[in-house]
Amino acid sequence: MSTSHAPRALSLTAALLTGTVALYIALVAFGNITDFGTNQAFVQHVLAMDTTFKDDDLMWRAVTSTGLQNTAYVAIIVWETLAALVLVAGTVLWFRRDDDRARRLSTYGLLMLVLLFGAGFIGIGGEWFSMWQSKTWNGLDAATRVLVLTGIALVVVRLPERSPAI
Repeated sequence: MSTSHAPRALSLTAALLTGTVALYIALVAFGNITDFGTNQAFVQHVLAMDTTFKDDDLMWRAVTSTGLQNTAYVAIIVWETLAALVLVAGTVLWFRRDDDRARRLSTYGLLMLVLLFGAGFIGIGGEWFSMWQSKTWNGLDAATRVLVLTGIALVVVRLPERSPAI
C-alpha cells in the first residue's frame, strides 16, 4: 500500500475499532436493561462481599443495603449507555471523515470505559470489594478483556496521522 493511503487506513482502523467497542458496550447495556436481574445479582454479591474470605479487616467495606447496591447498578447501566452513545457518534463521524471530531468523541467514550472497567470493576470491585477472592462472582477476567480491547482502540484512535512524504 502506498503511503498516500496511510492516513485513511488509520482512520478506517480507528472507525472499526471504535465501532466494535461501541457495539460491545451497547449490547452490554441492552442486556443489563432487558435482563436486569442477572448482573444485578453480580453487583449485589460483589458489593456485599458475601463470597469473599470474610476477613474481619476487610468486611467493614461491604455494602449490604439493597438500595445502594441497586443505585450502583443503575449508575453502571447509565454510564454504559452514555459511553455506547458517545462511541456510536464517534463511529459515525469517522465514516463521515470528520476525523478531528471523531477522534475527540471516540477518546471520550473510550476513556469512559477505561474508568468503568479499569477504575470501577478492576480497581474498586476487584480490590476494594475483594472480588478477586470470589470463585462465584469474580468479573476480573471479563473486565480485563474489555479494558485491553478498549485500550488498544484508544491507542489507535490517538495515533497521529502523518502526511505522506513528498
